[in-house]
Amino acid sequence: MRIKHKPEDFVVREAYRVDESRHGKHYVYLMDKQKLSTFEALERISLAHRVPMSSFSFCGLKDKQGRTEQLIAVEGKRVDMQEPDLRLKPLGRMDRPLSAANLTANRFVVTVRDLSIEEASRVPASVEEVGRLGFVNYFDSQRFGGVKHGQGFLGKDLAAGRIEHALRGYMARPSPLDKSEDAKVKAFWARNWGDWSARCPYPRVAHYRPILKRLRRNPRDFVGAFGAIETRYRALLLFEYQSYIWNEAVRRYLLGRLGREGHLVLRYQAGQHYFPRAVQEKDRLEALSGQSFPLVGPDSRFDDPEVEKAVQDTLKKEKLTLEKLGLPKVPKMGMKHEERELIIVPPRLSVVDPRPDEFHPGRLKVTLAFTLPPGAYATLLVKRTLWFATPDSMEPGGPLPEASKRFIPKRVVSQLERAASKAQGRRHKRPRPSHGITVEQERAKEGDSKKRPRKAGKAAATRPRTAKPARVSGKSKTKGSAKTSKARRQSK
Repeated sequence: MRIKHKPEDFVVREAYRVDESRHGKHYVYLMDKQKLSTFEALERISLAHRVPMSSFSFCGLKDKQGRTEQLIAVEGKRVDMQEPDLRLKPLGRMDRPLSAANLTANRFVVTVRDLSIEEASRVPASVEEVGRLGFVNYFDSQRFGGVKHGQGFLGKDLAAGRIEHALRGYMARPSPLDKSEDAKVKAFWARNWGDWSARCPYPRVAHYRPILKRLRRNPRDFVGAFGAIETRYRALLLFEYQSYIWNEAVRRYLLGRLGREGHLVLRYQAGQHYFPRAVQEKDRLEALSGQSFPLVGPDSRFDDPEVEKAVQDTLKKEKLTLEKLGLPKVPKMGMKHEERELIIVPPRLSVVDPRPDEFHPGRLKVTLAFTLPPGAYATLLVKRTLWFATPDSMEPGGPLPEASKRFIPKRVVSQLERAASKAQGRRHKRPRPSHGITVEQERAKEGDSKKRPRKAGKAAATRPRTAKPARVSGKSKTKGSAKTSKARRQSK
């Protein structure tokens, strides 16, 4: 199974509501971006129009790997951007900046590729199951970029009072997966940590200038330096760790409430997701629909003892307390209590008839269409629906979805067989030798020639190619005739 093979395979469109104002100071745009995170897109617009990042507002962060349409607003200035991967369409003006309150839902169209006939035939039954049971509203791997890039949880470092360690992770711990200039800047400060007078030669260092300004003024002011990080990005670093606590606490809560049997287990960036499928007490599973679970902070209070136990057990494992989540050593920062829906039942979840996958001969692709509330992860829904086709599946938690023979038309099966046969023939086809090159030399060459070689017999395969005689005025002249003509001209 493959998703996001190309940007058009993962399309997201926001459903929103805005209160337009003819003389509002916030200019609202519909931003269409491809293979860019929300912050990367805003940084590009900021540099092009010299607008500070604090002037931008948006409803929510969108996935980098895909094509997404989302609202943004710019305070006090009109902007424009019409590039292949980033376009802006003006919509009007508002009195107030955008926020999550302006977002009502996200609509997704996701193409899933590289499926076998058997895997594709099970999709309709799995779609029906997810539409009936819903799925647990976990945070998916995209939320945990710090874990993916080797930085760890900076929010945990801050809660534990390791401020310098957190700052080093933010600006001096390059990711082995990152090949951009930002990784070079981080490698520079990893080598020169503490020498704040050192001059980094890369332009990207401008992104860290407010932090360096603080440290050059006071080399040990790590709290002030961390506070110089852009406000929304700093909040995102805290929310990453708070999301991890939510995932772990929900997993413990489900196991304690429903038992250990009957759960589908999927691997993700920071651990494991548990999804109830065939639990014995179905009434307890149905009771979870419509229930929320807290994103905890120092102000959290619990009415349900099972929820409190799951949260406290998770914090105990992390060697933290609720009070420490308020970051007492870092002023004007801290995690706050917030409720998050526990089970999502996606409305209008549907699957389009399968078609041959043009990128994987002999395999199928299917397209899922659905709508999710703000904050829910489409990738999680796709993996929950096609769990039997993903390598992240660890435990099935129940039987395979029933295969539907009618779902895949016979003409599609015939197309797959022809494509697979054609691809098999190309793999076993013996290359023909070029003129002047032996068969052994042809096999030793690396790569395939772009120009198709002409067919040659056995003698021609080893015979060197001779140069054609030059043509002058439509007639060919040999080397000897050219010398004779020159001697005649000299005698005249």
